[in-house]
Amino acid sequence: MEIGFSLGSNMGQRKRLLMQAKNLLLSAPRTRFVDQSSIYETAPVDVKPEYENMPFLNSVLIVESELPLESWLSYMGKIEENLGRVRTADRNAPRPIDIDLIYADDHVVDSGGLAVPHPRWSERRFVVEPLCEARPDLVIPDTHQQVSEVLALLPDEEAVSLYDEKW
Repeated sequence: MEIGFSLGSNMGQRKRLLMQAKNLLLSAPRTRFVDQSSIYETAPVDVKPEYENMPFLNSVLIVESELPLESWLSYMGKIEENLGRVRTADRNAPRPIDIDLIYADDHVVDSGGLAVPHPRWSERRFVVEPLCEARPDLVIPDTHQQVSEVLALLPDEEAVSLYDEKW
């Protein structure tokens, strides 16, 4: 099945952390690279004032995988932990890496901490813009619109700018 991941980092060597996360995701058994977006620099969303000056680098990675979706939840958590993420009560605190599973073909799952498609993907320009670059015509099950149409409807309030096309 095709799976789309959103990767983000706003601490440390952000681009290097995105690359490490990508390589670790691709090292999963029975998983292969399909596509990726460029890297975008984005303003943090819903953060405390002291974190507003810590922009994220965000990108989307698309893979083909035979692994069950439930396996990805713990695998993503291990990658985040290995790359230095410490979870706190503040969901939007700065982090060296953040990995979200955005979609998996036309699967819809909401159990055991796994929600696919990601419940807020369509509200976040820092997810939608990179996803649109890689899969503009994709229709994710929770919407009846192509990703490009979802992007066109988002307000321009979030600052998203191209950071690097090659990574």
